[in-house]
Amino acid sequence: MKKILVYLEPLENKLKRVSYELITAARQISEKTSATVSGIAFNGTKEALETAKEFGLQHTYLIDAPLFASYSASLFSKAIAELIRSKEFDLILFPAHTYGFELAGRVSANLDAAYVSDCIALDISNGDLIVKKPVYAGKSHITAKLNGNIKICSLRPNVFTATSSPVAEIQIEKFEPNVSEADRKECVVNVMKNEGKLDVLEADIVVSGGRGIKGPENYHLIESLAALLGGAVGASRAVVDAGWRPHSEQVGQTGKTVSPTLYVACGISGAIQHLAGMSSSKYILAINKDKDAPIFKVADYGIVGDLFNVIPKLIEEIKKYKE
Repeated sequence: MKKILVYLEPLENKLKRVSYELITAARQISEKTSATVSGIAFNGTKEALETAKEFGLQHTYLIDAPLFASYSASLFSKAIAELIRSKEFDLILFPAHTYGFELAGRVSANLDAAYVSDCIALDISNGDLIVKKPVYAGKSHITAKLNGNIKICSLRPNVFTATSSPVAEIQIEKFEPNVSEADRKECVVNVMKNEGKLDVLEADIVVSGGRGIKGPENYHLIESLAALLGGAVGASRAVVDAGWRPHSEQVGQTGKTVSPTLYVACGISGAIQHLAGMSSSKYILAINKDKDAPIFKVADYGIVGDLFNVIPKLIEEIKKYKE
């Protein structure tokens, strides 16, 4: 393994946190293989890309031609594949989220590369890349060895802790892929965001509600606790299917997979589909009035009680602690 490429996601004047996590993971592999590490970003500002040097990245490619102004999976993946071919990268790291899954799969097919998605651990053993990933809705893990000249992995956000390793400067090199408008088979024309709300994928703390919240009129309890903790608001599939919360907040097999430092499950029974989306959290606190609820089997801490009594008391005590 000689050259590692990391997919970077600019976000205003910085990068998304998962980008720093990918850089850290690449740096750790580099220390074991002496491979060089570069980034690839679309439309990032110099200010945003320079934040990567705090985490040890010394070089990145930037693609910012007008053709790439809006996201297109077909166009972006072809450009990345061309960069990989021309610069001979042999390990490429993507984030394991909506865009990352889409791009990694397309690039892998384009290059006939080995690909493992949603990795939670990377290592080098006897010169081979060894990865670990959850399977069967998180009930088991598999360890796999990637073969082939080009290897691609998508890494689960919030699992690989970003650690600082500052370098003096980062070289930003423009790359102009040989693509045209014909390569853009589709593109994103509009993105609807929940302004001011922290995404569950980016949050260190997630507070989620389940059917036990009994209705949308009571979700202010979840929102208040999340705001007090500086976390994001999540929801179970039952809550989203009932129309109480937007799908963007859904955690689980058919929603988002999260790995925060703390996950607070309020009135969530713990169906396997939900556990698949949050069981890799560092700490899990469950609040449920049913002492036999499956959620308690994966929880690090549990409170058996009515959430309508427990959450207000939690909020009260946390406020006292902060004063």
